[in-house]
Amino acid sequence: MKRTIPVLIASIAGLVLIIAHFVPPAQSWGDEVNTWFQILAAFAFFLGGGSLLKMHLKRISDQQEGWGFSAVTLLAFGITLIVGIFKLGVLPSETYPTKPWSGEYLGDGGALWWIYQYLFTPLNATMFALLAFFISSAAFRAFRAKNTEAMILLVTATIVLVGRTYAGAFLTEGFNPHWQLAAIIDEWFMSVFNTAGARAIKIGIALGVVSTSLKVLIGTDRSYLGSEE
Repeated sequence: MKRTIPVLIASIAGLVLIIAHFVPPAQSWGDEVNTWFQILAAFAFFLGGGSLLKMHLKRISDQQEGWGFSAVTLLAFGITLIVGIFKLGVLPSETYPTKPWSGEYLGDGGALWWIYQYLFTPLNATMFALLAFFISSAAFRAFRAKNTEAMILLVTATIVLVGRTYAGAFLTEGFNPHWQLAAIIDEWFMSVFNTAGARAIKIGIALGVVSTSLKVLIGTDRSYLGSEE
């Protein structure tokens, strides 16, 4: 029974959302389900935060390898949570100037805005900058013409890379200053082959979503309950 009721709730909610999407008079049903989803999502945030605290506090308590990173994670989590909830440094809104908490939590000049602009954004940029080097390393290992497929990948990637950099324009400007051959070939590859491949992937994803959704609706997929049984 403890698994039957959650399965029924998930199936009914999914069916209601499908009906609300295709039947306009039933749209309010879907809005009601979405409201309940937001309520459950709020509880999920509490559970996620509790799980984060439990896991990292255990690592710190046991002095496991890398526990210092756990301490930094908990410190950042606590500071961000406090400044976000209490809207530290946020000015009142123009509509309610006498209410101290009426301003947007991410308003300019607030503590959370400062954290986002001067800590999160630079760290995010740093991660993407490092990711570029990892991609280059992986590309170097992958672009080895061991067979026909690898050769096609190598040639195509080289053309696209050259066409999207200044080197491509520099190498092909001798043909005509107003007709960059590398850029034209690159655009042709991206608009023809890349578009066709992206559409095939999206169709496959859509079929996978439909298949998984049907399994959830009929109750055969219960992985969201924490077990395949």
